[in-house]
Amino acid sequence: MKKILLSISSAVVILIIQTLYSGCNPSKNISSNSTSLKEGFKNEFLIGTALNATQIEEKEPNAAALVPQQFNAITPENIMKCEIIHPDWDRYDFDLSDKYVEYGKKHKMFIVGHTLIWHSQLAPFVSKIKSSDSLLMFMTNHINTVAGRYAGKVDSWDVVNEALNEDGTLRNSVFLQKLGDDYIRKAFELAAKAAPNTELYYNDYNIEQPKKRAGAIAMIKKLQTSGTRIDGVGIQGHWRINGLPLEDIENSIIEFSALGLKVSFTELDITVLPNPWDLKGADVNQNFEGSPYMNPYPQGLPDSMQIKLAKCYEDLFKIFIKHQDKIERITFWGVNDGQSWLNGWPIKNRTNYPLLFDRNFKPKLAFEKVMALTQKK
Repeated sequence: MKKILLSISSAVVILIIQTLYSGCNPSKNISSNSTSLKEGFKNEFLIGTALNATQIEEKEPNAAALVPQQFNAITPENIMKCEIIHPDWDRYDFDLSDKYVEYGKKHKMFIVGHTLIWHSQLAPFVSKIKSSDSLLMFMTNHINTVAGRYAGKVDSWDVVNEALNEDGTLRNSVFLQKLGDDYIRKAFELAAKAAPNTELYYNDYNIEQPKKRAGAIAMIKKLQTSGTRIDGVGIQGHWRINGLPLEDIENSIIEFSALGLKVSFTELDITVLPNPWDLKGADVNQNFEGSPYMNPYPQGLPDSMQIKLAKCYEDLFKIFIKHQDKIERITFWGVNDGQSWLNGWPIKNRTNYPLLFDRNFKPKLAFEKVMALTQKK
């Protein structure tokens, strides 16, 4: 009798999971006549993704088919960062960035430039700059050359990236040390002159959190008071499956929009893995030792976690839809799970599942739940 009851209970569990999947077969491709993310939200906001070099060059067939089908905005994952685009003082490498812009034009996409001024992933020569005048010259030449080259081609620039600490104070970066807090104003002014018709954004992680949000708002107000043009704020959206800060996210949309700015979620992903020391944020310089506990799903994500992830994305997009009048763009940080930087951060060689498409470029339950919201509007 116990065996019979156990079999019945197992069948009920399977039936519940199948019902929650609402017909989603994780192994199926999206048919060409399915409603895509970009079509489903075409009246609300742009839907974007971050591209790596292989995807920009369309060497990955599945991505080459999926990206233009699903997305109408793109961000370069790494190829416009200083270490790649400006490797030496007097040398630039525009090969991949030119291909990236051509890719966006070819597919009629909103093209984001990422990023002009950031303390991380700088070319090695920058750390050897000794004087304030030389650093200012670097920043001036870099912005004039890079933003100027793509003026009229790039639709939006992340001008300054991650300039704040978690308490809202300015990060003690090489730019702050040598140029003072005025470097942010200078960067925006240079970008406005070099690319006058391009949207100018400040981009950062955790700025939905109250203290860091307050610091971002104070910084933005200072720019606005000085007459410096800033058009939008990018909330990165690197969040965790446990403790998604929905109230803070909604409040941040309202408060940043109240400054007269466009709001975008620029690097969206949701980690399903445990983090060391309950780590928050997205500082790429942090790294920790791995263990089986920290990599619990090397063979695949259990159905229970698929359901939990899908609920997180569903709850997020309900907020995005509610505030669609304030939001310009939602960009996922990667096309599929296999590409995600979260497989290597903050612990290397893990298997994470933070996006809407799996490693085979197939839609996950999270995709189905987000798409279902487009039918309810």
